[in-house]
Amino acid sequence: MKSNRTRHTDRLLLGLIASLFFVSVSAASDLPVWEAGLGVSGLSMPDYRGSNQQRFYVLPIPYLIYRGEIFRVDKGGVYGLLFRSNRARLSMSADGGVPVKSDNNTARRGMPDLNPTMQLGPSLDVCLVTDCNADTTFRFRLPIRGIFAIATDLSSIKGIGVTINPQLNVHFKNILPGTGWNLGFIIGPVFATQEFHEYYYGVAPAYALPGIRPAYRASGGYSGTQVLMSVSKRFEHIWFGGFASYDELSGAAFDTSPLMRTKQSAMAGFGIAWIFAESKKRVPAAHQ
Repeated sequence: MKSNRTRHTDRLLLGLIASLFFVSVSAASDLPVWEAGLGVSGLSMPDYRGSNQQRFYVLPIPYLIYRGEIFRVDKGGVYGLLFRSNRARLSMSADGGVPVKSDNNTARRGMPDLNPTMQLGPSLDVCLVTDCNADTTFRFRLPIRGIFAIATDLSSIKGIGVTINPQLNVHFKNILPGTGWNLGFIIGPVFATQEFHEYYYGVAPAYALPGIRPAYRASGGYSGTQVLMSVSKRFEHIWFGGFASYDELSGAAFDTSPLMRTKQSAMAGFGIAWIFAESKKRVPAAHQ
């Protein structure tokens, strides 16, 4: 049975991971250096990409925006700005994955639980249009992240490989004139090392079940293609965001794993937050 501390840590890690899924953009002429708020999110997602079991989570999320010269927390996640020019920037970015209790997953029953994962690494962002502050922009992004499995009681952190996710990002600001609604699309393939694929899709001989779940060793390489759509709007003191994503896993390096029960995965969610504090100091929106 999990301790109260472990259950609390599970909820904290899930909330932090949920906050990475949401996108917020402001169209104001100048913006506060920092904003703080608190909200709630709802997420419907598979146990892992390729699982045929979907779960719904309701989680608290922090709303934190910091627009510093080097360190930032914004629509791109949490990152440190390493380099920036008029058309490109190099930053540190993050992503995450939820924990999986194997006894609640038919394909993994009897196997060890999966700890939540955190991804961290550099991301290159290149603007592909003449006016990078226009209402419609196209960007190429190349995040390369190391992946870490984090024990839910925070007793250990283990490196489990690297992922590369080249993306085309299309963003439409103020899609209905005067309304402040923003719309974004992201599409791109994912590539990952053997160690990462093995974490989710490998079956050690000790956990093989004859005729049901054969032993399987995953290889590195192509990890499917992701498509994501997001929408957001900032009201005076309320922020709302939503997203839907689709993963096509046909041809992935692990698509013959017995833990793969579907070659298509979908995920969707929403978040709403109350912004209760912001700095008096402002920064130009065009510089963000």
